[in-house]
Parts: sequence; structure tokens; C-alpha cells
Amino acid sequence: MLKFVILVPQEVETTIATLSSSMTITSLATSTSTLPQTTTTTTTTSTTTTTQQSGWFRTGSTNNVRERHTASLLINGKVLVIGGLYNADPTIGELYDPSSGTWTITGSINNAREGHTASILKNGQVLVAGGANGGNLNTAELYDPSTGMWTTTGHMNHPRDGHTISLLTNGHVLVTGGLNGLGALNSTELYNPLTGTWTLINTMNNARYGHTASLLTNGNVLVTGGYNNLAGLHSTELYDSSTGMWTTTGNMNYARERHTASLLINEKVLVTGGYNNLSATNTTELYDPSSGTWTITGSMNHAREQHTASLLRNGIVLITGGRGHS
Repeated sequence: MLKFVILVPQEVETTIATLSSSMTITSLATSTSTLPQTTTTTTTTSTTTTTQQSGWFRTGSTNNVRERHTASLLINGKVLVIGGLYNADPTIGELYDPSSGTWTITGSINNAREGHTASILKNGQVLVAGGANGGNLNTAELYDPSTGMWTTTGHMNHPRDGHTISLLTNGHVLVTGGLNGLGALNSTELYNPLTGTWTLINTMNNARYGHTASLLTNGNVLVTGGYNNLAGLHSTELYDSSTGMWTTTGNMNYARERHTASLLINEKVLVTGGYNNLSATNTTELYDPSSGTWTITGSMNHAREQHTASLLRNGIVLITGGRGHS
């Protein structure tokens, strides 16, 4: 079983401030006395202030141990986990329900795979593509959350593992690079959900796997780094979704593979860590789409590769896990 831990804000002991005030009310009696009668009334008002504090707590464990799997947040708020290594039945899918903290078995994928990609389509279905199962795969499948069933869809033109997948603004899905039995790929393909078919499109300028792909606010896709069979890359390139063309853009300051790339709220892209041909690195840099240039920014406290990066609602990027150099 695979155990999960979730970070959430939790309500803690409240602070209560009590405000007291006295009010004197003077009233004239109906008697013949010339002295007024006074009545003093005390009122008390309580104000409660609730503070929040972050904390980790355990949640339900998956039914199968997994590595190199995918996790996809569905439109209904549940999380679909599929594939990976080390599980007793690698075809079994599982659903996590945040409201109950429990995992349930869902439909089994038709082909066992690890190192694949998963993308949520605009219709809410999940497209799983490629990966490996003894050899590299070109098969693709669709998961329907309304039925919990998997159906095969068109095969990619090339088997690939360690590739990227990006949902474009027009609803098509872009797959780039990856690794096949011969080495790194520069080929790219588009999946059309309406026809269930893959089309080979223009190749990247550099073959690569272990790279990143980020959908920019203008609809273009930025691909960074990776490995090309010889060494890690510091090259980057842009896919123009309106023309289907690839153009090189500014090189990163450091070569890196198995890193992360996050589109920030200011429309810049933050790249962190990765492997730099010698070891894991703690370096980070920012890409500015308006100038096509990279700028080194603050280093992480720990060098890491194969980690994750999550953009939080407040604009901060959370980095977790990975593999270090020690």
C-alpha cells in the first residue's frame, strides 16, 4: 500500500477578546421625591478571532504501491491514479475521493505502462499516452469518469517514454520528444480528440527526453532542457500553435534534465533544479516570454532532481521531494 500525506490549513485554538462597557440610565420616578432614581446596566460583548495554521495529516493509502505513475485531477474533484511500477496488477486504476479520504478501484487500463503521460481533455476525459512496458509504447487510451471505463484510441506514430504532453487552447494535445529503443526523439505529434487520431507535425530543433513543456498565456508551448543521448541540454524552443512551427529561444544558463517548469502569475516561467550532467542542482532561473531571455534567480536550499513543483493560489511555488546529490 502506498501512503499519502496531505498539507492543509487547519483551524486552531481561538483567541477571544471580551469588551465590557457600563451604561447609566437615569429615570424620573413618579413619586414626590426630588431625587432621581438611577439604574446602572452593564453590557458585555465578545469578539472571537479564528487563526489558521498549516499542518500535515495522513489520508487513505492506495491499494497498490506505485512509481512512475500519473495522477490526474478530474473535473468532479476526484484524483485518478494509473500505471506505474511495483504494483501487483499494473493495469488497475484507482480514484481518490478528497471528501472521504479514501481510494477505490476503478476500471483497468488495457495496456500496463509506466513513465507515460496523462492529460485532462476539455470534455473531462483523461488521455494516457506512451510509456514503457518492457519496451517503449505508442499506444494511447481514454478514461471516461462518467463510466469508469477505459477505451483504446489511435496509436501515436512513434513509441515514446519520458516525453511531455500539453493540452492546447484549441483542445488538441501536443506530445513532444521522449525516448524510444534507439535514443532521444525530436518528433512531435498532435492528437485530435474529435477523430481520435495522431498527426506527425514539425520536429523540434533538438532531440530530447526528460525535458519540460509549458503552455504560455499566448497559447505557445515552451520546451526546456532534457537529455539528447550525449549530455543534458540548456537549449529551449517554442512551439507556435497558430503556425505549427518550432523556433529556438534563449538558452538557459545551466543545462538540466528531470527538472520542473512552472508558469507564474506574472507570465514568466520558473525552472528549478534537475540534473546538470554532474549531479543534482539547486539552481533556478526565470524565462521572460517578452524578451526570450533567462535570468538566474535565488537558489533552492537543497539540490534536487525528479521533484515536483506546484503553483499555489497566492503565487508561491511549492517544491517537494526528488533525489539529491548526497
